[in-house]
Amino acid sequence: MINFINIIISAFIIYFLLGLILFFLQRRILFNKSGIPKKPSDYDLSDIETVEIITPDGIKLLAWYSKPTLNNPILIYFHGNSFDIGERAYRIKRYIDKGWGVCLLAWRGYSGNSGYPSEKNLYIDGKAAIKWVQNKSKYNLNNIIIYGESLGTAVAVEMATKYKFKSIILEAPFTSIVDIAKKRYFIYPVKYLILDHFNNLSKIDKIKSPLLIISGKKDEIVPHLHSVKLFSKANNPKENLFIDEAMHNNLYDFGIEKTVINFNSKTWK
Repeated sequence: MINFINIIISAFIIYFLLGLILFFLQRRILFNKSGIPKKPSDYDLSDIETVEIITPDGIKLLAWYSKPTLNNPILIYFHGNSFDIGERAYRIKRYIDKGWGVCLLAWRGYSGNSGYPSEKNLYIDGKAAIKWVQNKSKYNLNNIIIYGESLGTAVAVEMATKYKFKSIILEAPFTSIVDIAKKRYFIYPVKYLILDHFNNLSKIDKIKSPLLIISGKKDEIVPHLHSVKLFSKANNPKENLFIDEAMHNNLYDFGIEKTVINFNSKTWK
């Protein structure tokens, strides 16, 4: 009996300590901060301006900016939780080659930037990028596309509840960080332990712009069901591109930029 009680006590202590470690390390897990990218030219990008976007709280954010040609739109790219912005070069090049303007923003703590990422701070970064693009280009919001990739979809959704853009593109979105954590750490009451909720599902029906959701049905990081739930709750106009064989990080292998471009060529009423 005593041995059984000791086992229970030991199990509880281990459970508690592991939970404590996860709680204090959760932002390191969620925000997989990256190193400094190479120069844009090293990624086969030309006519790219390397700029600093200064946030209201004084953080200098690295961004790569390419001006649009003629009357083409500008796409603001909010990246995911891993790698530096150079790893997104092959993605934005496809839009630049079509004459679109692109602003690829690096979050605080990423790509050599100072500061600490959090839900609140990423929203500050996203808003700062939008204001910078407006001031730089003199474009109205109805000529600006907000593109969110994975973690970046949460910032895209938040911005989309505040302003009306030409469109919102969500690549591999999630319903909330709580829902992700529930699946991975199901033995813990994560709802009460998560610091950064990024609750997209509670906001998706407040988006004021045309919405395109892109997801791979074999996504190994964010279950495809998250995209299905978000699309179901979102208001019109909306479209989706759900790819049978795609995973989390290989959606561009399936040419999704063609759908993004076609979606934005439509006239929305």
